[in-house]
Amino acid sequence: MDSTNPQPAVEHSEKFQEMVTRADRYGVLEKPDGYGKRTGDCNDTIEMFLSVRGNQIQMLTFIVDGCANTIACGNTVSMLVEGRSVNDAWQLSPQNIIDYLETLPPDHHHCAELAVGAFYKALANYNNQMKEVWKKEYPYLG
Repeated sequence: MDSTNPQPAVEHSEKFQEMVTRADRYGVLEKPDGYGKRTGDCNDTIEMFLSVRGNQIQMLTFIVDGCANTIACGNTVSMLVEGRSVNDAWQLSPQNIIDYLETLPPDHHHCAELAVGAFYKALANYNNQMKEVWKKEYPYLG
């Protein structure tokens, strides 16, 4: 390619384009049942907020301080786990995110790992809270 011409823009799949622009799950969930946060080596940070009813994931919201690829991965995690049981949701893998998005650049596959890792932390936080559900009534015991 001629050095005076910029590299062509990456053509992304429709799924990727939808997940990078979707805004309905972006934000902080008030009083989440589970919370997870991860910061990657790239310095992107993603926080996930989990709502569970009857051992079924009702909603997963997130916020990102990072790139569009991490946003696409956060939205994909939310879309793929909502409606699933907590136990079943543990089966989600970064490869599921990569496969769904179709065009996540290989040098950004770590964004899928980051999003799934934050989700796992939210699930673990939920599981720990369920073991000690009585503490919710006494927040100062934290």
